Amino acid sequence: MPISQDLLEILRCPVSGAPLRSASRAQLRLVNELLESGTLRTQAGSAPPASLDEALVTEDRLRLYPVEDGIPVMLADESIPLDQVDLPAA
Repeated sequence: MPISQDLLEILRCPVSGAPLRSASRAQLRLVNELLESGTLRTQAGSAPPASLDEALVTEDRLRLYPVEDGIPVMLADESIPLDQVDLPAA
C-alpha cells in the first residue's frame, strides 16, 4: 500500500529535516541489489532487511527509510545512509 500524498507532504527526515519521496522502482531495484550483496548498513550499523518492497528517500537521496506493512519506519538508527550510493533520481 503506497504512502498517501497527504502523509508525504508532512513527513520529514528526522536527521536532516529534508522532505521525503516514495522510492521509485529503479531506486528500489538498486537498493535491493546492494542489500542482497551486504553492501548497505543501517545508520546504527546493523544489517537492514534483505529486501524492500517500499521505502521513502530524502529529496537529496542521501537517506532511505524502509516502509514495513505500509508504515514508514522513521527511526534515525533504522535509516539507510546512501551517501556512497549513486542512487538514480527517479
